[in-house]
Amino acid sequence: MAYELIVIGTSLGGLSALKTLLGALPQDFSAALAVVQHRHRESDQGLGNFLQQFTVLPVHEVEDKERIQAGQVYLAPADYHLLVEYGYFSLSVDEPVSYARPSIDVLLESAADSYNERVIGVILTGANQDGVKGLSTLKARGGVAIVQDPNTAESPVLPKAAIAAIAVDAVLPLSQIAPRLMHLCAARGG
Repeated sequence: MAYELIVIGTSLGGLSALKTLLGALPQDFSAALAVVQHRHRESDQGLGNFLQQFTVLPVHEVEDKERIQAGQVYLAPADYHLLVEYGYFSLSVDEPVSYARPSIDVLLESAADSYNERVIGVILTGANQDGVKGLSTLKARGGVAIVQDPNTAESPVLPKAAIAAIAVDAVLPLSQIAPRLMHLCAARGG
């Protein structure tokens, strides 16, 4: 069974981490990618435009009820939780989780509930614990849990917390995460 969705969570230091990770993925990448990057609620859509410069994959902010398509990078809009339902996304203005909206936990937990063993969760650099609970849920539902090596993270708090709490499948330097994702998706006939 192919991996259909990769969910990525990051906060402090995430822009440069995302630049590296997304920039290394090929145009024919077989899974969709959904990203929560903590940012100020009044930030504009500049994040998508910024990241688009570094990747061949189409990058854009999610619209409510948007269908999920392989080979696309979907960004959680500022001040909205991004939720995954099988085949499409939804947006929510529920209360912040771990002081964050969008929350990494919300994305990862909803992806785990919808995609089970067809999802890969990736935790990158970050300065708080948002994402640990979600990655734990994703792993418990049969998904793959990958965490950036804290030694290569601009802010190691989140990766260290994830590694301490979860039996993750891989702890990788940032430069090795995209190759691992390509290998996993190819190995599963993604």
